[in-house]
Amino acid sequence: MKAIYQHLSPASKIAVLTLTALIGLLVFMIISAVLVVPIFGREAFSALTGGGVDVSNAKDVAVLKFFQLAQSIGLFVVPALVVAYLFGGNIGKYLLLSRKPLLLSSLLAVAIIVLANPMINQIGLWNAEMQLPEWLNGLERWMQQKEEAASRLTEIFVQVENVPALLYNILLIGMIPAIGEELLFRGVIQKIFTQWTRNKHVAIWITAILFSALHLQFYGFFPRAVLGAMFGYMLIWSGNLWLPVLAHFINNTTAVIAYYLYHNGTLKIDPDAIGTQGEYGIAAVFSLVLVVVLFVLFYRIEAKKSTMEQMV
Repeated sequence: MKAIYQHLSPASKIAVLTLTALIGLLVFMIISAVLVVPIFGREAFSALTGGGVDVSNAKDVAVLKFFQLAQSIGLFVVPALVVAYLFGGNIGKYLLLSRKPLLLSSLLAVAIIVLANPMINQIGLWNAEMQLPEWLNGLERWMQQKEEAASRLTEIFVQVENVPALLYNILLIGMIPAIGEELLFRGVIQKIFTQWTRNKHVAIWITAILFSALHLQFYGFFPRAVLGAMFGYMLIWSGNLWLPVLAHFINNTTAVIAYYLYHNGTLKIDPDAIGTQGEYGIAAVFSLVLVVVLFVLFYRIEAKKSTMEQMV
Protein backbone atom coordinates (compact mmCIF):
# COMPACT_ATOMS: atom_id res chain seq x y z
CA MET A 1 0.00 0.00 0.00
CA LYS A 2 2.98 2.33 0.43
CA ALA A 3 2.78 5.16 -2.14
CA ILE A 4 0.40 3.03 -4.20
CA TYR A 5 -1.46 6.12 -5.45
CA GLN A 6 1.50 8.42 -6.07
CA HIS A 7 0.95 8.50 -9.85
CA LEU A 8 -2.75 9.37 -9.75
CA SER A 9 -3.92 12.57 -11.40
CA PRO A 10 -4.66 15.53 -9.08
CA ALA A 11 -8.41 15.10 -9.64
CA SER A 12 -8.18 11.43 -8.66
CA LYS A 13 -6.16 12.33 -5.58
CA ILE A 14 -8.87 14.78 -4.51
CA ALA A 15 -11.43 12.00 -4.95
CA VAL A 16 -9.35 9.57 -2.86
CA LEU A 17 -8.84 12.21 -0.19
CA THR A 18 -12.57 13.04 -0.06
CA LEU A 19 -13.52 9.37 0.26
CA THR A 20 -10.87 8.80 2.94
CA ALA A 21 -12.07 11.84 4.92
CA LEU A 22 -15.71 10.70 4.78
CA ILE A 23 -14.76 7.18 5.90
CA GLY A 24 -12.58 8.59 8.68
CA LEU A 25 -15.38 10.85 9.89
CA LEU A 26 -17.90 8.00 9.83
CA VAL A 27 -15.61 5.59 11.68
CA PHE A 28 -14.74 8.09 14.42
CA MET A 29 -18.37 9.16 14.83
CA ILE A 30 -19.33 5.50 15.32
CA ILE A 31 -16.48 4.99 17.81
CA SER A 32 -17.43 8.12 19.75
CA ALA A 33 -21.11 7.08 19.78
CA VAL A 34 -20.12 3.69 21.23
CA LEU A 35 -17.98 5.35 23.90
CA VAL A 36 -20.57 7.95 24.94
CA VAL A 37 -22.54 5.60 27.22
CA PRO A 38 -19.61 4.20 29.27
CA ILE A 39 -18.04 7.66 29.58
CA PHE A 40 -21.05 9.97 30.06
CA GLY A 41 -23.96 7.65 30.84
CA ARG A 42 -26.99 6.39 28.95
CA GLU A 43 -28.94 9.60 29.45
CA ALA A 44 -26.33 11.54 27.49
CA PHE A 45 -26.75 9.26 24.47
CA SER A 46 -30.54 9.49 24.75
CA ALA A 47 -30.34 13.28 24.77
CA LEU A 48 -28.20 13.28 21.62
CA THR A 49 -30.30 10.81 19.63
CA GLY A 50 -33.54 12.39 20.80
CA GLY A 51 -32.48 15.93 19.97
CA GLY A 52 -32.85 16.96 23.60
CA VAL A 53 -29.37 18.38 24.17
CA ASP A 54 -29.45 21.03 26.89
CA VAL A 55 -26.61 23.50 26.30
CA SER A 56 -27.02 24.79 29.84
CA ASN A 57 -26.20 21.32 31.13
CA ALA A 58 -22.45 20.81 31.65
CA LYS A 59 -22.63 17.09 30.83
CA ASP A 60 -24.42 17.69 27.53
CA VAL A 61 -21.83 20.30 26.57
CA ALA A 62 -19.08 17.83 27.49
CA VAL A 63 -20.67 15.27 25.16
CA LEU A 64 -20.78 17.81 22.32
CA LYS A 65 -17.11 18.61 22.89
CA PHE A 66 -16.29 14.89 22.89
CA PHE A 67 -17.94 14.48 19.49
CA GLN A 68 -16.19 17.60 18.22
CA LEU A 69 -12.84 16.13 19.24
CA ALA A 70 -13.64 12.83 17.49
CA GLN A 71 -14.80 14.70 14.39
CA SER A 72 -11.56 16.70 14.18
CA ILE A 73 -9.43 13.58 14.43
CA GLY A 74 -11.56 11.51 12.06
CA LEU A 75 -12.06 14.20 9.42
CA PHE A 76 -8.64 15.88 9.40
CA VAL A 77 -5.81 14.10 11.23
CA VAL A 78 -6.29 10.46 10.24
CA PRO A 79 -7.23 11.05 6.55
CA ALA A 80 -4.22 13.33 6.05
CA LEU A 81 -1.85 10.71 7.46
CA VAL A 82 -3.47 7.91 5.44
CA VAL A 83 -3.34 9.70 2.08
CA ALA A 84 0.19 10.94 2.77
CA TYR A 85 1.17 7.28 3.07
CA LEU A 86 -0.79 6.34 -0.06
CA PHE A 87 0.49 9.27 -2.13
CA GLY A 88 4.06 9.58 -0.88
CA GLY A 89 5.03 6.57 1.19
CA ASN A 90 7.08 8.55 3.70
CA ILE A 91 4.49 10.47 5.72
CA GLY A 92 6.92 12.94 7.29
CA LYS A 93 8.58 13.76 3.99
CA TYR A 94 5.33 14.04 2.04
CA LEU A 95 3.75 16.37 4.62
CA LEU A 96 6.99 18.38 5.05
CA LEU A 97 7.29 17.48 8.72
CA SER A 98 10.74 15.88 8.66
CA ARG A 99 12.83 18.95 9.53
CA LYS A 100 12.86 21.26 12.52
CA PRO A 101 11.92 24.84 11.62
CA LEU A 102 14.33 27.71 12.22
CA LEU A 103 13.86 29.33 15.63
CA LEU A 104 13.76 32.81 14.10
CA SER A 105 11.17 31.72 11.53
CA SER A 106 9.09 30.19 14.33
CA LEU A 107 9.21 33.43 16.30
CA LEU A 108 8.26 35.41 13.20
CA ALA A 109 5.34 33.07 12.49
CA VAL A 110 4.03 33.63 16.02
CA ALA A 111 4.53 37.40 15.79
CA ILE A 112 2.78 37.57 12.41
CA ILE A 113 -0.32 35.78 13.66
CA VAL A 114 -0.54 37.73 16.91
CA LEU A 115 -0.04 41.10 15.20
CA ALA A 116 -2.47 40.20 12.40
CA ASN A 117 -5.39 40.05 14.85
CA PRO A 118 -6.61 43.67 14.43
CA MET A 119 -6.40 43.37 10.63
CA ILE A 120 -8.30 40.06 10.66
CA ASN A 121 -10.95 41.53 12.96
CA GLN A 122 -11.44 44.47 10.59
CA ILE A 123 -11.86 42.13 7.63
CA GLY A 124 -14.32 40.15 9.75
CA LEU A 125 -16.31 43.32 10.45
CA TRP A 126 -16.57 44.11 6.72
CA ASN A 127 -17.54 40.50 6.04
CA ALA A 128 -20.24 40.57 8.74
CA GLU A 129 -21.84 43.60 7.07
CA MET A 130 -22.13 41.76 3.76
CA GLN A 131 -25.57 41.81 2.14
CA LEU A 132 -26.66 39.69 -0.80
CA PRO A 133 -29.02 40.88 -3.56
CA GLU A 134 -32.73 40.67 -2.77
CA TRP A 135 -33.24 37.70 -5.08
CA LEU A 136 -30.84 35.73 -2.87
CA ASN A 137 -32.81 36.35 0.34
CA GLY A 138 -33.37 32.65 0.90
CA LEU A 139 -29.66 31.89 0.65
CA GLU A 140 -28.84 34.83 2.91
CA ARG A 141 -31.28 33.63 5.61
CA TRP A 142 -29.72 30.15 5.45
CA MET A 143 -26.24 31.64 5.77
CA GLN A 144 -27.34 33.74 8.74
CA GLN A 145 -28.87 30.71 10.45
CA LYS A 146 -25.67 28.73 9.95
CA GLU A 147 -23.61 31.62 11.30
CA GLU A 148 -25.83 32.06 14.35
CA ALA A 149 -25.77 28.34 15.12
CA ALA A 150 -21.97 28.20 14.81
CA SER A 151 -21.59 31.33 16.95
CA ARG A 152 -23.85 29.91 19.67
CA LEU A 153 -21.93 26.63 19.72
CA THR A 154 -18.58 28.44 19.85
CA GLU A 155 -19.78 30.65 22.69
CA ILE A 156 -21.00 27.61 24.62
CA PHE A 157 -17.65 25.88 24.11
CA VAL A 158 -15.42 28.80 25.12
CA GLN A 159 -17.36 29.87 28.23
CA VAL A 160 -15.54 27.89 30.90
CA GLU A 161 -14.95 28.77 34.52
CA ASN A 162 -11.72 27.03 35.53
CA VAL A 163 -8.21 26.30 34.28
CA PRO A 164 -8.69 22.52 33.63
CA ALA A 165 -11.65 23.32 31.37
CA LEU A 166 -9.56 26.01 29.68
CA LEU A 167 -6.77 23.50 29.02
CA TYR A 168 -9.27 21.08 27.49
CA ASN A 169 -10.51 23.89 25.23
CA ILE A 170 -6.94 24.57 24.17
CA LEU A 171 -6.66 20.90 23.18
CA LEU A 172 -10.07 20.85 21.48
CA ILE A 173 -10.02 24.24 19.74
CA GLY A 174 -6.33 25.09 19.66
CA MET A 175 -4.14 22.03 19.22
CA ILE A 176 -6.17 19.35 17.39
CA PRO A 177 -7.65 21.67 14.71
CA ALA A 178 -4.26 23.33 14.18
CA ILE A 179 -2.57 20.00 13.57
CA GLY A 180 -5.41 18.32 11.70
CA GLU A 181 -6.46 21.22 9.45
CA GLU A 182 -2.88 22.04 8.50
CA LEU A 183 -2.08 18.40 7.77
CA LEU A 184 -5.12 18.14 5.51
CA PHE A 185 -5.28 21.57 3.86
CA ARG A 186 -1.70 22.80 3.62
CA GLY A 187 -0.03 19.38 3.83
CA VAL A 188 -2.20 17.53 1.31
CA ILE A 189 -4.74 19.72 -0.53
CA GLN A 190 -2.35 22.61 -1.24
CA LYS A 191 0.21 20.14 -2.57
CA ILE A 192 -2.37 18.57 -4.89
CA PHE A 193 -3.53 21.93 -6.24
CA THR A 194 0.08 23.05 -6.73
CA GLN A 195 0.60 19.97 -8.89
CA TRP A 196 -2.73 20.57 -10.64
CA THR A 197 -2.42 24.30 -11.41
CA ARG A 198 1.39 24.48 -11.56
CA ASN A 199 1.05 27.81 -9.75
CA LYS A 200 1.85 28.03 -6.04
CA HIS A 201 -0.11 31.25 -5.52
CA VAL A 202 -3.25 29.89 -7.16
CA ALA A 203 -2.92 26.70 -5.10
CA ILE A 204 -2.55 28.69 -1.87
CA TRP A 205 -5.69 30.73 -2.48
CA ILE A 206 -7.82 27.80 -3.71
CA THR A 207 -6.82 25.89 -0.58
CA ALA A 208 -7.52 28.91 1.62
CA ILE A 209 -10.98 29.30 0.09
CA LEU A 210 -11.78 25.62 0.62
CA PHE A 211 -10.40 25.84 4.16
CA SER A 212 -12.73 28.72 4.96
CA ALA A 213 -15.75 27.28 3.13
CA LEU A 214 -15.58 23.99 5.06
CA HIS A 215 -16.30 25.85 8.31
CA LEU A 216 -19.73 26.94 6.96
CA GLN A 217 -19.40 30.33 8.67
CA PHE A 218 -20.06 32.68 5.78
CA TYR A 219 -19.88 35.91 7.76
CA GLY A 220 -16.37 34.98 8.80
CA PHE A 221 -15.42 33.60 5.40
CA PHE A 222 -12.97 36.28 4.23
CA PRO A 223 -10.89 36.66 7.42
CA ARG A 224 -10.56 32.87 7.65
CA ALA A 225 -9.54 32.68 3.99
CA VAL A 226 -6.89 35.35 4.58
CA LEU A 227 -5.57 33.38 7.55
CA GLY A 228 -5.50 30.24 5.39
CA ALA A 229 -3.49 32.07 2.73
CA MET A 230 -1.03 33.29 5.38
CA PHE A 231 -0.53 29.70 6.54
CA GLY A 232 -0.08 28.67 2.91
CA TYR A 233 2.67 31.21 2.26
CA MET A 234 4.44 30.17 5.45
CA LEU A 235 4.55 26.62 4.11
CA ILE A 236 5.59 27.52 0.55
CA TRP A 237 8.40 29.84 1.64
CA SER A 238 9.75 27.60 4.40
CA GLY A 239 9.03 24.11 3.06
CA ASN A 240 8.10 23.17 6.62
CA LEU A 241 4.56 22.39 7.75
CA TRP A 242 5.43 22.89 11.42
CA LEU A 243 5.40 26.67 10.91
CA PRO A 244 1.77 26.96 9.75
CA VAL A 245 0.81 24.41 12.42
CA LEU A 246 2.47 26.61 15.04
CA ALA A 247 0.85 29.78 13.66
CA HIS A 248 -2.56 28.12 13.50
CA PHE A 249 -2.19 26.84 17.07
CA ILE A 250 -1.21 30.29 18.35
CA ASN A 251 -4.14 31.91 16.51
CA ASN A 252 -6.71 29.49 17.95
CA THR A 253 -5.22 29.28 21.42
CA THR A 254 -4.86 33.04 21.77
CA ALA A 255 -8.55 33.38 20.96
CA VAL A 256 -9.50 30.66 23.48
CA ILE A 257 -7.48 32.30 26.27
CA ALA A 258 -8.69 35.80 25.37
CA TYR A 259 -12.33 34.70 25.49
CA TYR A 260 -11.73 32.93 28.79
CA LEU A 261 -10.25 36.09 30.30
CA TYR A 262 -12.96 38.29 28.77
CA HIS A 263 -15.89 36.18 29.94
CA ASN A 264 -14.39 35.92 33.41
CA GLY A 265 -13.90 39.69 33.67
CA THR A 266 -10.09 39.74 33.66
CA LEU A 267 -9.87 41.17 30.15
CA LYS A 268 -11.96 44.31 29.70
CA ILE A 269 -11.72 44.54 25.89
CA ASP A 270 -13.78 42.26 23.67
CA PRO A 271 -11.13 40.38 21.62
CA ASP A 272 -13.29 40.65 18.49
CA ALA A 273 -13.42 44.44 18.84
CA ILE A 274 -9.67 45.02 18.60
CA GLY A 275 -9.02 46.79 15.32
CA THR A 276 -12.68 47.57 14.65
CA GLN A 277 -13.92 50.13 17.14
CA GLY A 278 -13.03 53.71 18.08
CA GLU A 279 -9.43 54.18 19.09
CA TYR A 280 -8.66 50.57 18.20
CA GLY A 281 -9.60 51.08 14.53
CA ILE A 282 -6.18 52.51 13.68
CA ALA A 283 -4.68 49.28 15.00
CA ALA A 284 -5.92 47.48 11.88
CA VAL A 285 -3.78 49.72 9.66
CA PHE A 286 -0.68 49.23 11.79
CA SER A 287 -1.45 45.52 11.89
CA LEU A 288 -1.44 45.30 8.09
CA VAL A 289 1.86 47.18 7.82
CA LEU A 290 3.55 45.06 10.48
CA VAL A 291 2.32 41.81 8.95
CA VAL A 292 3.67 42.78 5.53
CA VAL A 293 7.05 43.79 7.00
CA LEU A 294 7.36 40.58 9.04
CA PHE A 295 6.32 38.43 6.09
CA VAL A 296 9.03 40.04 3.93
CA LEU A 297 11.56 39.30 6.69
CA PHE A 298 10.22 35.74 6.96
CA TYR A 299 10.59 35.23 3.20
CA ARG A 300 14.16 36.56 3.13
CA ILE A 301 15.27 34.40 6.05
CA GLU A 302 13.82 31.25 4.48
CA ALA A 303 15.21 32.14 1.04
CA LYS A 304 18.68 32.62 2.55
CA LYS A 305 18.39 29.28 4.35
CA SER A 306 17.38 27.57 1.11
CA THR A 307 20.33 29.12 -0.76
CA MET A 308 22.78 27.95 1.90
CA GLU A 309 21.36 24.41 1.82
CA GLN A 310 21.75 24.27 -1.96
CA MET A 311 25.39 25.40 -1.68
CA VAL A 312 26.09 22.64 0.80
